[in-house]
Amino acid sequence: VVNRSDLLINFVILADIQFFPVHIPRQLISLYTMVQNPNMTHLKINELVVLPPLWIRCDGSDPEHTYWLGAEPLKAGNKITGISPTADKTCFVNLEELKTAHKVKHHSSIVTTKGFAQYELISAAAMDDTTLGSESNISIDITWHTVDKILQAPPLCSAAMLNIMMESGDPRSPVYPLYRELQFLLALAEGLKTGVTEWPEPLETQPAFELVQEFLLDLKKKLDGWCSSGNKNETESIKSDTAAVDSSIKSIFSERGDLDFVEQLWCKMRSVCSYQELVECLTLVIKFLEHGEIQPWIHQGSSSLLSKLVQQSYHGKVEAVSLSGITPIQMLLEIGLDKMKKDYVSFFIGQELTTLTYLDYFVSTSVDLQEQVHRVQKLHHMLEIMVSCTVFLQFKHENLFPLTQTCLKYYKENPLNEKQVFQLPIRPALVKKFYQNDHPEIWKVDITSGHGQKEVKTTWQVSAKPPVEHMPSNNIGLFCDSTVNGSSEERMYFVAMAECSQVHFT
Repeated sequence: VVNRSDLLINFVILADIQFFPVHIPRQLISLYTMVQNPNMTHLKINELVVLPPLWIRCDGSDPEHTYWLGAEPLKAGNKITGISPTADKTCFVNLEELKTAHKVKHHSSIVTTKGFAQYELISAAAMDDTTLGSESNISIDITWHTVDKILQAPPLCSAAMLNIMMESGDPRSPVYPLYRELQFLLALAEGLKTGVTEWPEPLETQPAFELVQEFLLDLKKKLDGWCSSGNKNETESIKSDTAAVDSSIKSIFSERGDLDFVEQLWCKMRSVCSYQELVECLTLVIKFLEHGEIQPWIHQGSSSLLSKLVQQSYHGKVEAVSLSGITPIQMLLEIGLDKMKKDYVSFFIGQELTTLTYLDYFVSTSVDLQEQVHRVQKLHHMLEIMVSCTVFLQFKHENLFPLTQTCLKYYKENPLNEKQVFQLPIRPALVKKFYQNDHPEIWKVDITSGHGQKEVKTTWQVSAKPPVEHMPSNNIGLFCDSTVNGSSEERMYFVAMAECSQVHFT
């Protein structure tokens, strides 16, 4: 009597720890098929449980270099009607030979073909001054019907999907200065949470206290009428690091021209490198406010403690604030959050990629500071994606807008994930110039016949990476290409084929 549960457990254990010569998996597949055949009454199998699909790794030692053999039940409702065995092997043939072999094996007179090609645009078009980080990746998946030949270039009428995985922090990125600003904000948030602040490398060479002191004295002189109207305005005098952005995106991302007093103060104090220096800076600011030596303006709606002190100074009375414990860290974190939120909102609204209503979730102050910081990180990740697609792929509004909506929807429902692959349907012609002279990372053709449960498929694939993890580098299906990207560097490609067949019980 064959016990299906024991059989399944033994199959899983064997398939997980060994590579088999192909004759052993073939015997196991036969047994798997037999025990699920309701017509095999002599086996005395009374259970109606359908076994999961079975896949067994092979060692590739057979003439066809088979690396996987598998089988799964064919079902009509709860009834098993047959088994579909599949083999994954390596070989190199032309398209007509593949179609003929499929027709003979499955007794088919008509077959259909479907092509697939994947190109990595980051490697196809990147230059020395690329804006993309080493962990970032932009690729395109292209599918089309009616394949004419092996390695056929995708027709421009094909369906295409752009895959974007973007990580922040590349020093070559046009928004890297803003990324460093965000890292300082994260250090403050971590210090507020743990009580220990790891101060990052200062963003300015001049000490933060000196910058703050000069800034306040300059405001005092202006209030006293000592500055002529012809001098540079305040915003120009405190240009932050983001003013050093790459010239290619200055038109779409640059320092805002409406920084208020606390935002300008943040630009000075983000170079603070110790708790003591932070306390000294805030003490000096409060002193100037208490004595009425400055009358700075702030944006309406600012909710930080320092903004409230500024508003109180308009009436000549500033409440006492104890600059001890976590209070100084929280005060600086608050003004940094306010400033950076406005930076991101300015970009997305200015580029007409969304509305303030859709951004409300990301800039809301109704949640605690830690969650606000987390949402600002999401905004920065979306900014990295949009700027990179603008600079690298030369995307226009018609493509950036739907991509923005996809990112917004994802980040309203999920935590920050820079490994997330965002997808965007596009026309191949839009990015053809980035891949037209390169070979695909993956190219495959599906040859299909039959319909519904009787559909059978043969897949032939060539890829730059091994299609199965246990394929050795000296595999016979490996070939070299010395013309990729116009260079003399050789690239290795792996060839694989997957075939299936069906065994019907009725």
